[in-house]
Amino acid sequence: MSQPAPGQANVLWFLPTHGESRYLGTSIGARAVDLKYLKQVAQAADDLGYYGVLLPTGRSCEDSWVIASALAPFTEQLKFLIAARPGLMSVTVAARMAATLDRISNGRLLINVVTGGDPIENKGDGLFFSHSERYEVTREFLDVFKKLLAGETVNYSGKHIKIEDGRVLFPPVQSNGLPLYFGGSSDAGIDVATDTVDKYLTWGEPPALVAEKVERVRKAALAKGRDISFGIRLHVIVRETSEGAWKAADELISHVSDETIAKAQEIFSRMDSVGQQRMIALHGGRRDKLEVSPNLWAGVGLVRGGAGTALVGDPETVAARIKHYIDIGIDTFILSGYPHLEEAYRFAELVFPLLPLAHQKAGHTARVNTGPFGETIANDILPDVRKQASQS
Repeated sequence: MSQPAPGQANVLWFLPTHGESRYLGTSIGARAVDLKYLKQVAQAADDLGYYGVLLPTGRSCEDSWVIASALAPFTEQLKFLIAARPGLMSVTVAARMAATLDRISNGRLLINVVTGGDPIENKGDGLFFSHSERYEVTREFLDVFKKLLAGETVNYSGKHIKIEDGRVLFPPVQSNGLPLYFGGSSDAGIDVATDTVDKYLTWGEPPALVAEKVERVRKAALAKGRDISFGIRLHVIVRETSEGAWKAADELISHVSDETIAKAQEIFSRMDSVGQQRMIALHGGRRDKLEVSPNLWAGVGLVRGGAGTALVGDPETVAARIKHYIDIGIDTFILSGYPHLEEAYRFAELVFPLLPLAHQKAGHTARVNTGPFGETIANDILPDVRKQASQS
């Protein structure tokens, strides 16, 4: 798995396969999330130079494998971070699916290992394991999964998984193995991560908490003779001024009722995910304590599970906060914003030039009307080439 150079970062975007809106917690400002719209978001991310896109998983989402397969032919460089679900997927079938998708996308598949943190949803999918048992299954799944994709014939007899003569006949394009991403804040999750995966993911906690977690996971990995890298999952609300960004944050939750927040927090409280519990603790379901760290806003987490914080501010401020996380040891940023199409453009145009990216957008060399130079003035004059106001 290739890693960014020290001090650089990969930035991924997000495909909103579970719904999209200009306002959270309401149908106001909602838009249809069909294949045509997802194609727009994916192609925008590809053209803007994002490293990849994350596709979420769960019963509230369109299936990530099917959507990625549909979008791969319409993108060129964009990588797809797809969820593998130990306990819900046969490990040999998952390995074959992964190898196939990697081949048809020409080596653009990333694997996000998701154990699942909602016992009610898990039972709806036929998964009745306890929290600790889910991580046992995950460990066995990854052991077999990696061997299969390495071309081994697998005979395996574990506590939860048994395989005889398991094989993947058609290998993936990525000869060094498919990059494995994984998030888990519990002791069991960290133990599995430091044994098996390439990149450990955390949700967007304040820098001090992220630094503490990074140090803990890094020490555990080193004790096992392994090196592990780190990523973070955040939302972003970027405008050309700080005032504009905070106004947009307030507007995003302006239609959320107290009743909706209470119902959402009740659902989150039933989950046995330690990461989700840490997200809830940042705001406690209260509207008056949402800036949990400078420019880190927890308003999204009032009604959205999983990633519940956003970096809010003008381009220079948001870039500075991201660089702080890079200094902590984060080299991968999985971002999103509402609506996802528009915010993908805002972030790339306003913040990409201020970041030490490990990936770069291919530049245009031909002098044709592909820009970026703006609209032709009076049908005759090209606008002056000037830097963004935010960079001056």
